[in-house]
Amino acid sequence: MECNDYNITRDLERKNLNLNPLQRGGILPREAREALHDFGDGYSVCDYCSGRLDEIAKPSISGFLEDLSKFLKVDDVRTTHGARESKFIVMHSICEPGDVIVVDGNAHYTTHLAAERAGLEIIEVPNSGYPEFRVDMDVYEETLKNSIDEYGEIKLAVLTHVDGDYGNLTDAKSFGNFCNKLNVPSLLNCAYSMGRLPIDANSWNIDFVVGSGHKSMAASGPIGVLGMKHEWAETLLKRSPRHTKKEIEMLGCTSRGAPIATLMASLPHVVSRVNNWNEEVELSRSFVAKLEEIEGITQLGIRPTNHDLVRFDTPILHEISKIHPRKGFFLYEELKSRNIVGIKRGQTEWFKCSTYGMSKDQRDYITDSFKEIVEKFAE
Repeated sequence: MECNDYNITRDLERKNLNLNPLQRGGILPREAREALHDFGDGYSVCDYCSGRLDEIAKPSISGFLEDLSKFLKVDDVRTTHGARESKFIVMHSICEPGDVIVVDGNAHYTTHLAAERAGLEIIEVPNSGYPEFRVDMDVYEETLKNSIDEYGEIKLAVLTHVDGDYGNLTDAKSFGNFCNKLNVPSLLNCAYSMGRLPIDANSWNIDFVVGSGHKSMAASGPIGVLGMKHEWAETLLKRSPRHTKKEIEMLGCTSRGAPIATLMASLPHVVSRVNNWNEEVELSRSFVAKLEEIEGITQLGIRPTNHDLVRFDTPILHEISKIHPRKGFFLYEELKSRNIVGIKRGQTEWFKCSTYGMSKDQRDYITDSFKEIVEKFAE
């Protein structure tokens, strides 16, 4: 048969400033690109495997997992195919169909899908609504207590450390402490934080932390991280009685080849960059302040922002779209002509973006470009 032309080319990162929050934390450093070249073939990490991915010594996946557990301050850690798979593994391991879990109101859709796949019932902790959309820990604790009173047992409480809509950073330590006090296992979804800012699962008293290598840890996808307190290892890492080396919930082996090789190669870079998190936050706040100099552009979420992912309400851009011949596509096209990408085509009422890892000059260029665009078309 003759295959279609799949158009497998991409120069977006090389030629443009990319504002897509989904992609900013996954950009590979040089060391990871070299590993990608060497380990791009399918089962490339399995040259010296004796039956357990986590025990491979060349490349030293065992040593990598040891370092990863120290980095996250967890007792045991495994890689998975993504944060969503990590969440499902926890839910499938410690819950039964029909069990009730509590989830914050800013949870990623994959948290809901993982729970639905496991056959669980979800109680949602409401956020504060417009304009902050804050998940308050007092409200979470009250909801959790009420849920225990109503259902008798809550099998899991899930908190999104940083949500993907507003970039709100939640109080993980408070969450871990009241979950422990109420004897409810806690899961912290760190897809937008692990690899960007320091994680200390043990001091936060968190039972499970999940992360995303391709979203925030400078790795090729798909790869996730699942860290846990040691008391849960027997349940989550239970081995098959038939295939005695294989961990059931991992389906034996998880991410192989390029994803884990790039995550391993990037870890020293990631360990170093989290030390610059406070500087990143200050740069993000400065970016917000300059963009808000444009009348009709306002940051949503907690102010001042504590993360690089930021959502803006942009009625001025939407008003321009109503009179522009290209309608909602004008913004994307104007930005693209200035080598700025990452804002969705056709989106003008609001947008979210991230300047993580960019220089101050690059961020200033972006804010200046928005000002030019508004001045060009605003009446």
